[in-house]
Amino acid sequence: MFIVILGIIIIAVSFFVIKDNYKLNKFYPYVNFIGFIFILLGVSTSVIKQVEAGQAGVQSLFGKVDNHVLESGLNVINPLAEVTMFDIKTQNYTMSGVHDEGDKSGDDAIRVLSADGLEVIIDLTVLYRVIPSETPRILKEIGTDYRNTIVRPITRTKIRDNAVYYDAVSLYSTKRDEFQTRIFNGIEKDFKSRGLILEQLLVRNITLPQSVKVTIESKINAEQDAQKMQFVLQKEKQEAERKRVEAQGIADYQKIINTGLSEQQLQYEMIKANKEIALSPNTKIIVMGNSKGMPLILNDK
Repeated sequence: MFIVILGIIIIAVSFFVIKDNYKLNKFYPYVNFIGFIFILLGVSTSVIKQVEAGQAGVQSLFGKVDNHVLESGLNVINPLAEVTMFDIKTQNYTMSGVHDEGDKSGDDAIRVLSADGLEVIIDLTVLYRVIPSETPRILKEIGTDYRNTIVRPITRTKIRDNAVYYDAVSLYSTKRDEFQTRIFNGIEKDFKSRGLILEQLLVRNITLPQSVKVTIESKINAEQDAQKMQFVLQKEKQEAERKRVEAQGIADYQKIINTGLSEQQLQYEMIKANKEIALSPNTKIIVMGNSKGMPLILNDK
C-alpha cells in the first residue's frame, strides 16, 4: 500500500509542480510514467498475498472480518484489506515450576488441592493446534492471543477442578493416568468449542508435599524390610528342611545296616579286608583272634 501512495504522490508533484515549470516540464511525461509504474506495482503486490505453509490468513476490511480463509500459496485479496496470519501447525504451551522452562518465566507450575486437602504441584505441557476453518471466528471472538486467552486459563482451571476428586498419593501413583484422561476430555471439549484441537496433554511431573514424601519413603523402606525378612525366614525354613532330610537319610541308612547285615556277611567282609591287607606291600604283623573276633594288625616299623 505504501508503494501505491508513493506513486500517487509522484504523479501529484508532477502535475502541480513540474508541468507548470518551463525548465522542468520536459520531464513531466517521464515522471508521470514513473508514478504510474509505482501505482501498478503497489496494486499488484497488494492484490496478491502469499501464505506460507502451516499458516492460514484471514482478511479484514475496516473492522469487518471476511469468512473466507486464505490457504497456503498465492491468494488474490482486496488491496485495502488487512490480512491476519494464524499458525495452524501443532503448538505447545508448557507450565513448569522450573525457572525459564515454561512459556512464562519463573515458577509457572499449577498448584492444586487434592481430596485430602494437600497442595500438589503439577508441571504440564499442552499440545494443540488451530482449526483453519475456525480462524475467522477466532479473530472476531478471541483475537490472535488465544494462548493466554483460551489455552492457559482453561487448562489451569480444568486441572484444579478435577484434582479435588483424588488424594495426593493417588495422583502421584495409581490414579495418574485416570486423572490425565479426565482432564484431557474436559479441556478437549472446551478447546473445540473455541476453534482449537487438543492433540495431547502431558503431565510432566507431580510434586507432593514433603510430609507425604517422607511417609511414602518410610512405607517403601518398611515394605523392603518385610520382604528381606521374609526372604531370610524362607531361607531358614529351607535349611531346616535340608537338615531334616539329611538326618532322616542317616537314620534310614543305619536302620538298613542294622537289619540287613547277617553274621555270615560280616565274616565274609572281614575275610576280604584281611586278604587285601595281607597282599599289600607294607610289612605288618597279624594276630588272629577267635572265629568271631577281629584280627589285630601290627606294623613292624
